[in-house]
Amino acid sequence: MKKISIVVPTYNEELNILSAYEAVTEQMENIGTYDYEILFIDNCSTDETQRLIRNLCGQDERVKAIFNARNFGQMRSHYYGLINVTGDCAFLLHADLQNPIELLPEFIKAWEDGHKVVIGIKESSKENPIMFFLRSCYYKVMKNVSEVEQIQHFSDFELLDKDFLNVLRELKDPIPYLRGIVSEFGFKIKRITYQQNKRERGKTKANFRTLYDFALIGLTSYSKAVMRIATVLGGFLSVASIIVAFITFVRKLMNWDAFPAGVAAIGVGVFFLGSVQLFFIGLLGEYILSINTRVMNRPLVIEECRINFEETQEDHITV
Repeated sequence: MKKISIVVPTYNEELNILSAYEAVTEQMENIGTYDYEILFIDNCSTDETQRLIRNLCGQDERVKAIFNARNFGQMRSHYYGLINVTGDCAFLLHADLQNPIELLPEFIKAWEDGHKVVIGIKESSKENPIMFFLRSCYYKVMKNVSEVEQIQHFSDFELLDKDFLNVLRELKDPIPYLRGIVSEFGFKIKRITYQQNKRERGKTKANFRTLYDFALIGLTSYSKAVMRIATVLGGFLSVASIIVAFITFVRKLMNWDAFPAGVAAIGVGVFFLGSVQLFFIGLLGEYILSINTRVMNRPLVIEECRINFEETQEDHITV
């Protein structure tokens, strides 16, 4: 019997843990032809999330848990959960159930038809329309500047075959941008469209800082175009500055007393060039930060403990 692993990342999701567990077990019992496990990977929650997960692990041996020693970020935690499953495939589901669990049978059918990677594409969303618009703009920018095809409105709602999970295990990337990795190495991809639900309980953890982090890591990991734009723009502005300086000098020589060189024009030019330089220096810093993190090759996460894993004890700390 094939085994399905459902990975549920959590961080302060005490209001959603039980509903997520019940929804997953209901779907798997209805499907009925697969063994399954539910892996909660918790990013050092500060509410009752871990206690609720421990209770579920005690009640149901199919429920497993990994508790991170601290909050290592959504990106790394999701990835770490996927590479620690034992099933023939892994289905990534957010605990808030904004991505509909009801589509799980459709994902499994596509997987059984031979697709190694099955992903959900947000056709529409009940989230804040401004956020949906901003996400759309980001995806369009990434589509134009990325070296690898970037899938629009794909937000880590996916089912991955064990062959692809083995690829993830071998990458050794300390800041894995999963959406880009799926696009780059994703075998035969099947896309399923859906409408994203509205979060019913609790507050979203996707604030501006986390979304900005996602955006910049995606940009610096999969695009050379932006830095090349900086080079081209710098060259263009240099040539333009030389031309303007030459014209100003000639006009001054031709009409020395009547033509004021002016401080205003110089000031505007200095501030404009300075702002362009600061923007691209900041962007260059993001690239260097990304390189630095990868060179240090630190672990994805450090575990505080794991529960219901056969090969380790509950209180074993894993690096």
